[in-house]
Amino acid sequence: MNIILYLLQLIQCQHNLICWFIHFICKYIPLKQWAFDDSHSPKYQKFKIDQLPKIISFKQEWNFKDLICYYDQRYHKTIKPVFRRAPCDIPKHCTCPACDAPVDYLMWNDGKKKSQILCKVCQTRFSPTKDNRFSKTTVLRCPHCNHNLVHKKDRKHFIIHKCVNPKCPYYLHNLKKVDKKHLDEDYGKNNYKLHYIYREFTIDFFQLDLNFLPKNVSSLKFSKHNSNTMALCLTLRVNLGLSLRKTKQALKDLYNIDISHQSIANYCKSAAMCIKPFVDNYDYITVKASTGKVFTADETYIKIRGIKAYIWFIMDAASRSIIGYQVSDNRGVGPCILAMRMAFKHLKELPKNFKFIADGYSAYPLAAQQFFHKYGNKFKFEITQVIGLTNDDEVSKEFRPYKQMIERLNRTYKASYRPTNGFDNIDGANYDLALWVAYYNFLRPHKHNNFKVLNEVEVLEGAGNMPGKWQLLILLGQQTILNIQQHGEAANCS
Repeated sequence: MNIILYLLQLIQCQHNLICWFIHFICKYIPLKQWAFDDSHSPKYQKFKIDQLPKIISFKQEWNFKDLICYYDQRYHKTIKPVFRRAPCDIPKHCTCPACDAPVDYLMWNDGKKKSQILCKVCQTRFSPTKDNRFSKTTVLRCPHCNHNLVHKKDRKHFIIHKCVNPKCPYYLHNLKKVDKKHLDEDYGKNNYKLHYIYREFTIDFFQLDLNFLPKNVSSLKFSKHNSNTMALCLTLRVNLGLSLRKTKQALKDLYNIDISHQSIANYCKSAAMCIKPFVDNYDYITVKASTGKVFTADETYIKIRGIKAYIWFIMDAASRSIIGYQVSDNRGVGPCILAMRMAFKHLKELPKNFKFIADGYSAYPLAAQQFFHKYGNKFKFEITQVIGLTNDDEVSKEFRPYKQMIERLNRTYKASYRPTNGFDNIDGANYDLALWVAYYNFLRPHKHNNFKVLNEVEVLEGAGNMPGKWQLLILLGQQTILNIQQHGEAANCS
């Protein structure tokens, strides 16, 4: 017996020593840094996305009839309508908000004041005139302290709800990381995001149509030139990256084709209208078995009428194909969700060990949260954020090559965008981007793919030159439009 006690004491002593050594190592011996140091700073708390709140529903699945039957069966007590000695002065349209009992089961609960009604069935008290607690069907609560969220601000596309509980553990944890000198200042805490915040979107970005067709485009009926001239315009404009006026001059010098730069722009718009549905609905992931496990995303800016606009790219890291893109006049979460929907279009659920690589911008985690809120665990994923330009942490060191892929894609697109000197409107940016993505995915030879195209289409291989491939690509786009009109869209995230 003494030996057992001695062994237990020895084990307890060893446990204390191990705990002390672990504490000493964590405190004084630097290990490999996995997370970026600044990500733990309270100054960067505003760029982080909080988890989803608790949603409490007050909708009852039973009514007064079910409750009367329950009392009769369980307690052998029959609930009868209210016996009145005077005429009932409760409005006939008034019903119990909890069990939907009619006026026959309602009575005044405060005598002559007549400001509160009591339900005889469920014993609920409520006001017949003022908004009562049953007017809310759902309530949002903080996931950390279970405190009701307060409606704070209204933005363009979302409402900000905030937990104002001063004893919330989430708030107290963030408050400990704030510099003490800022706490002594007046409103010093307002420089930090300390409380739990939830953004409730007022617009459903998952209901927006991704297969919209551009407007104000010219017809494919040629009065002066033919389809070969149109294909030559696309080859010079998109493949070689010439401006509209240089394309006009090249056609005049090389082929003696006299055409205005506005006609070339009209041809590009018409071609984009036909080609865009084929590019957007092509199944990039299931064609190759090795694709679909790592996506990388980034955004870059362009100029529309001298005002900054943004282009969002999502690339499949295995095939290097552009599987999602979007043009927007803002850098909000809405265009990010639309680009992700295009990328996840042909996926029923995310594959195992799925990775989504992006920078430290907060729109990507918020968009990922909305996908989980909409589709559940099938589209639950975390954003791996590569922060900064140098590998100062283990995350950046491991995933930097993926981030460099999308940065090189931005550089390649900017090389073709630069001769345009910006766009006149957002439709022009959409036309230009749709043609460039079609060229990048189906017509451009890539060095890492042994100077072959990224996605080989059997129809395009039969063309002898590039103008012929553009004509066949327009034909494939027209067939895709007919299929969409006849059969509709059956994709998951579209």
